[in-house]
Amino acid sequence: MAGGLAQRMGCGEKSCIELNGKSLISYIIEALEEAKGIGKIYVSVTQATPETKKLIETQYPGLHLIEAAEGSYVGDMIYSIKTAGLIGPVMVVMCDLPLVRSDIIDDVLNKYETCEEPALSVYVPIALCKKIGIRPDTVFNKNTKLIVPTGINILDASDINNEQPDYNYIVDDPRLAMNVNTPEDLERCKKMISEGFE
Repeated sequence: MAGGLAQRMGCGEKSCIELNGKSLISYIIEALEEAKGIGKIYVSVTQATPETKKLIETQYPGLHLIEAAEGSYVGDMIYSIKTAGLIGPVMVVMCDLPLVRSDIIDDVLNKYETCEEPALSVYVPIALCKKIGIRPDTVFNKNTKLIVPTGINILDASDINNEQPDYNYIVDDPRLAMNVNTPEDLERCKKMISEGFE
């Protein structure tokens, strides 16, 4: 999902923001490309993200581009999945997760294979966010545990119009906690990479 602007960053399209000389979206694309269980990769852009579209066309010509309506995140996701004509499980990933690597993607896919629910949502404990100095925007209380959504989900594309029962996969990995929403987040990412969080 790469259709939004970096409003809190104050600088254009979030997916094109550079971190150590590489765009944010490049990190997640490379993680997906290296993961064992990923098939086709689709990038959902909007009219608000023409530079992202151009970046994908020039740097990743083998990927599939879908231009969504620039509505809500959920609306654009549903539109993109339908437009792609997907059936069965589809992993939906936000473009601002530069520390996610293929081992995390494979771990999530493996967990999905063992759960009975048609969908899976990935969370980190709020204690982990506090530990690395992140103040999350969204916190859920699930079974007395305070958890934070990471922006990685698996859904059944065949039933994408409906709310799906999901398995809450809670992962205590700082790399999953680090999505980039502010200039401070970007600097924190640089620091984490320099400390070996790759």
